[in-house]
Amino acid sequence: MLMALGQFTFGLDTLAFDTLRRQSAWRHPSNARVGARPARQFLGPGEDGITLTGVLAPEFKGTAISLLQLRDMAGTGNAYSLVSGAGDVLGAYVIESVNETNTLFVREGRPRRIEFELCLARVDDGAADAGGGTNPGGDEDDWWEWWM
Repeated sequence: MLMALGQFTFGLDTLAFDTLRRQSAWRHPSNARVGARPARQFLGPGEDGITLTGVLAPEFKGTAISLLQLRDMAGTGNAYSLVSGAGDVLGAYVIESVNETNTLFVREGRPRRIEFELCLARVDDGAADAGGGTNPGGDEDDWWEWWM
Protein backbone atom coordinates (compact mmCIF):
# COMPACT_ATOMS: atom_id res chain seq x y z
CA MET A 1 0.00 0.00 0.00
CA LEU A 2 1.33 3.42 -0.97
CA MET A 3 -1.28 5.46 0.88
CA ALA A 4 -4.87 5.31 2.13
CA LEU A 5 -7.57 7.95 1.81
CA GLY A 6 -10.29 6.79 4.17
CA GLN A 7 -10.79 3.13 3.27
CA PHE A 8 -9.52 3.61 -0.30
CA THR A 9 -5.98 2.28 -0.63
CA PHE A 10 -3.56 3.38 -3.32
CA GLY A 11 -1.44 0.52 -4.62
CA LEU A 12 -0.56 -1.51 -7.70
CA ASP A 13 -3.85 -3.41 -7.59
CA THR A 14 -6.01 -0.27 -7.35
CA LEU A 15 -4.39 3.03 -8.34
CA ALA A 16 -0.67 3.67 -8.05
CA PHE A 17 0.57 7.25 -8.18
CA ASP A 18 4.10 8.14 -9.23
CA THR A 19 4.16 11.77 -8.07
CA LEU A 20 3.00 13.35 -4.82
CA ARG A 21 3.15 17.13 -4.71
CA ARG A 22 2.27 18.96 -1.50
CA GLN A 23 1.87 22.69 -1.11
CA SER A 24 1.44 24.27 2.34
CA ALA A 25 0.87 27.92 3.22
CA TRP A 26 0.64 30.01 6.40
CA ARG A 27 -1.27 33.24 6.81
CA HIS A 28 0.70 36.45 7.50
CA PRO A 29 -1.54 39.40 6.58
CA SER A 30 0.07 42.83 6.54
CA ASN A 31 -0.94 46.26 7.78
CA ALA A 32 0.56 49.35 6.20
CA ARG A 33 2.60 51.65 8.49
CA VAL A 34 3.87 55.15 7.89
CA GLY A 35 7.66 55.32 7.56
CA ALA A 36 8.17 51.60 8.20
CA ARG A 37 7.71 48.29 6.50
CA PRO A 38 4.23 46.79 6.75
CA ALA A 39 3.54 45.01 10.04
CA ARG A 40 2.73 41.31 9.71
CA GLN A 41 0.76 39.11 12.04
CA PHE A 42 0.80 35.32 12.02
CA LEU A 43 -2.77 33.99 11.93
CA GLY A 44 -2.08 30.28 11.62
CA PRO A 45 -2.17 27.70 8.86
CA GLY A 46 -3.53 28.50 5.43
CA GLU A 47 -4.22 26.26 2.46
CA ASP A 48 -2.63 22.80 2.45
CA GLY A 49 -3.05 20.68 -0.64
CA ILE A 50 -1.77 17.43 -2.09
CA THR A 51 -1.78 16.48 -5.75
CA LEU A 52 -1.27 12.84 -6.75
CA THR A 53 -0.49 12.04 -10.38
CA GLY A 54 0.20 8.79 -12.14
CA VAL A 55 -0.57 6.44 -14.98
CA LEU A 56 -3.05 3.60 -14.77
CA ALA A 57 -2.75 0.69 -17.19
CA PRO A 58 -5.87 -1.46 -16.60
CA GLU A 59 -4.54 -4.35 -18.71
CA PHE A 60 -1.37 -4.50 -16.61
CA LYS A 61 -2.07 -3.31 -13.05
CA GLY A 62 -4.80 -1.33 -11.37
CA THR A 63 -8.40 -0.79 -12.33
CA ALA A 64 -10.43 2.07 -13.78
CA ILE A 65 -13.07 1.35 -11.10
CA SER A 66 -10.68 3.03 -8.66
CA LEU A 67 -11.27 6.39 -10.35
CA LEU A 68 -15.03 5.83 -10.12
CA GLN A 69 -14.71 5.07 -6.40
CA LEU A 70 -12.76 8.29 -5.84
CA ARG A 71 -15.39 10.24 -7.79
CA ASP A 72 -18.11 8.70 -5.61
CA MET A 73 -16.18 9.67 -2.49
CA ALA A 74 -15.74 13.22 -3.80
CA GLY A 75 -19.47 13.41 -4.53
CA THR A 76 -20.31 12.96 -0.85
CA GLY A 77 -18.42 16.11 0.09
CA ASN A 78 -16.92 14.30 3.08
CA ALA A 79 -13.37 14.58 4.35
CA TYR A 80 -11.22 11.47 4.76
CA SER A 81 -8.11 10.65 6.75
CA LEU A 82 -4.98 10.45 4.64
CA VAL A 83 -2.39 7.96 5.89
CA SER A 84 0.91 7.06 4.21
CA GLY A 85 1.95 3.47 3.65
CA ALA A 86 4.46 3.93 6.48
CA GLY A 87 1.63 4.80 8.87
CA ASP A 88 2.14 8.57 8.99
CA VAL A 89 -1.19 10.36 9.46
CA LEU A 90 -1.22 13.39 7.17
CA GLY A 91 -4.61 14.73 8.33
CA ALA A 92 -8.13 15.01 6.95
CA TYR A 93 -8.58 15.88 3.28
CA VAL A 94 -11.43 16.47 0.87
CA ILE A 95 -11.24 15.53 -2.79
CA GLU A 96 -11.32 18.74 -4.82
CA SER A 97 -10.94 17.20 -8.27
CA VAL A 98 -10.24 14.00 -10.20
CA ASN A 99 -8.81 14.49 -13.69
CA GLU A 100 -8.04 11.78 -16.20
CA THR A 101 -6.74 11.54 -19.73
CA ASN A 102 -7.53 8.33 -21.63
CA THR A 103 -5.33 7.19 -24.53
CA LEU A 104 -4.42 4.07 -26.53
CA PHE A 105 -7.93 2.73 -27.02
CA VAL A 106 -8.76 -0.89 -27.86
CA ARG A 107 -11.48 -1.92 -30.29
CA GLU A 108 -14.25 -1.72 -27.64
CA GLY A 109 -13.30 1.87 -26.82
CA ARG A 110 -11.61 1.09 -23.51
CA PRO A 111 -8.39 2.96 -22.82
CA ARG A 112 -5.19 1.02 -22.28
CA ARG A 113 -3.54 4.03 -20.64
CA ILE A 114 -5.17 6.45 -18.19
CA GLU A 115 -3.20 9.39 -16.84
CA PHE A 116 -4.78 10.78 -13.68
CA GLU A 117 -4.47 13.70 -11.30
CA LEU A 118 -6.15 13.76 -7.89
CA CYS A 119 -6.26 17.07 -5.99
CA LEU A 120 -6.85 16.98 -2.23
CA ALA A 121 -7.35 19.91 0.17
CA ARG A 122 -6.70 19.79 3.92
CA VAL A 123 -9.54 20.45 6.35
CA ASP A 124 -9.76 20.34 10.14
CA ASP A 125 -9.03 16.83 11.39
CA GLY A 126 -12.36 16.55 13.20
CA ALA A 127 -14.18 16.72 9.84
CA ALA A 128 -12.95 13.28 8.68
CA ASP A 129 -15.59 10.67 7.80
CA ALA A 130 -15.32 7.92 10.41
CA GLY A 131 -16.79 5.35 8.01
CA GLY A 132 -13.97 5.65 5.49
CA GLY A 133 -16.25 6.47 2.59
CA THR A 134 -15.73 3.81 -0.03
CA ASN A 135 -17.48 0.64 -1.01
CA PRO A 136 -14.74 -1.91 -1.66
CA GLY A 137 -16.65 -3.24 -4.64
CA GLY A 138 -19.13 -5.99 -5.26
CA ASP A 139 -22.84 -6.08 -4.67
CA GLU A 140 -24.30 -3.19 -2.67
CA ASP A 141 -26.14 -5.74 -0.49
CA ASP A 142 -22.80 -7.25 0.56
CA TRP A 143 -21.37 -3.90 1.67
CA TRP A 144 -21.64 -4.77 5.38
CA GLU A 145 -19.60 -7.98 4.94
CA TRP A 146 -16.53 -5.93 4.10
CA TRP A 147 -16.36 -4.62 7.65
CA MET A 148 -16.12 -8.14 9.11
